[in-house]
Amino acid sequence: MASPIGELAIVAHKFITAPQANPQSFCNMIKLGTFCRTVVWPCLPPLMMYQYIRGKDEDMYAIEVLYSKSGSKEHKAFYDTSRLKGSGHWRMQQDLETIRAAANAE
Repeated sequence: MASPIGELAIVAHKFITAPQANPQSFCNMIKLGTFCRTVVWPCLPPLMMYQYIRGKDEDMYAIEVLYSKSGSKEHKAFYDTSRLKGSGHWRMQQDLETIRAAANAE
């Protein structure tokens, strides 16, 4: 049982270290790593931040449209900025009120 597992580990190790078999492939691996460190990784945080802001902006736009179409004059019914993180959203307020009513049922 141990012999096939050992041979599998040796094959896996050779597969991983195969790109380093000759100097040219070793050089290419270094170039690829340098490219990833200097180009790819620095681009990821701004892209992730952009996606977060875009999603947040879309959500806030939907709240503004809902507020304007409702004809209501009470903006805190849709998004209450005095509440804790995330719990100011109108849907979250409704869910919390449902939980509170069920917990305090007499």
